[in-house]
Amino acid sequence: MSGVDYDLVITGGRVIDPALGFGREADVYIKAGKIDEITTDVDKSARAVAKLPGDKIIDASGSLVVPGLIDMHVHLREPGREDKETIVSGCRAAAAGGFTSVCCMPNTDPVIDNQETVKFVLSRAEEADANVYVIGAITKMSKGRELAEIGDLVKAGAVAISDDGGFVQNPEIMRRALEYARMFDIPVISHAEDRFLSAGAVMNESFQSSRLGMKGSPAVAEVIAVLRDIKLAEFVGGRVHIAHVSTAGAVGAVRAAKAEGVYATAEACPHHFTLTDEEIGKEFSTSLRVNPPLRTQKDVEAVIEGLVDGTIDCIASDHAPHAEEEKDVEFDQAPPGMIGLETTLGLVKTRLIDRGYLNWADAIRKMTYNPARILKLPGGTLEIGSAADITVIDPEYRWTVSEKKFRSKSKNSPFVGWKLKGKVEYTILGGRVVFQNK
Repeated sequence: MSGVDYDLVITGGRVIDPALGFGREADVYIKAGKIDEITTDVDKSARAVAKLPGDKIIDASGSLVVPGLIDMHVHLREPGREDKETIVSGCRAAAAGGFTSVCCMPNTDPVIDNQETVKFVLSRAEEADANVYVIGAITKMSKGRELAEIGDLVKAGAVAISDDGGFVQNPEIMRRALEYARMFDIPVISHAEDRFLSAGAVMNESFQSSRLGMKGSPAVAEVIAVLRDIKLAEFVGGRVHIAHVSTAGAVGAVRAAKAEGVYATAEACPHHFTLTDEEIGKEFSTSLRVNPPLRTQKDVEAVIEGLVDGTIDCIASDHAPHAEEEKDVEFDQAPPGMIGLETTLGLVKTRLIDRGYLNWADAIRKMTYNPARILKLPGGTLEIGSAADITVIDPEYRWTVSEKKFRSKSKNSPFVGWKLKGKVEYTILGGRVVFQNK
């Protein structure tokens, strides 16, 4: 180890890589944008570091050094709604949240349902501060009526298909989607919501919706849809991934499917393990209007249990930016969605790790290795020779969420003012520092 040829060295941090089963203090050496060596030899490291200029050394003492975080559920809004977010601004927010890779959903304008739109997104992402992977639409224009050209989408670079924001109501079309996706070994990501049951809803159907006089979506609307898509996946031998699980019934359905050997995976979002529908009546903040809606405390506890026992494989933000004027309306008139790229890590640390539900290795696995495995993405590990996509985390850093500091173009977060612990110190993409918390 000569030292002089290294582009960057991260010293003194606790390196955690669940994919390799690695979790101890070590130094990470980066060369030509790749992980060149991870060593626990203190003397060897000291000799190498002594030969390097200061700008090539990151002192990570007291910090965690983990594979770059992966968010498999993000809305970047481009093309079509660049007033809400762009690929560049969304990736800037991702870097600030510790994410080196994001997967963008297809409900843009135009919908990502053809090769040209996939290519457009990938070209726009070339100079961004995160890797961008495209999820193509299941059906043309996400209308649920006719399958998109799935083979063309995959050929252009799509890593999965989804009509996120809408449920493929026709089971025959969903069956065919799962069959085609199986041919290309990609998952179908299901936005599980029976629209006949949830029509016109603006929040969860519960005591709270009755009290507030608002139309509610019953939990069974999600559960029925999850059960249907699991059974279809089992029937055709396909891979189904349930997006943003929010109900106890859905968690139970995924758990049972896994026990039966069905290839079903799932993700949960921070707002579904931190917030309940009781919050809505306090201020009627439109940032609390999301889809699927905030549920009950029982559902929150079930989602957490699913994260703990492995039923829920991934943690994803469902980052859904909206322009200020769109959210500055009555609650039932606001579009659903909240931003989340920059608050996810802090919420995981504060509400899951600090409360003893997950340890760091478990949490990092759900934000790196598991999404990479499900989508067959590069990354999710610090294996020698892999891309140097790395997140350095100060686990004890205390901070207050401030909309003035958001890198996202939109500010629609219900967590503004929350005091969180755990924050990104450095985000490194291909050996290049793209974010530093100063």
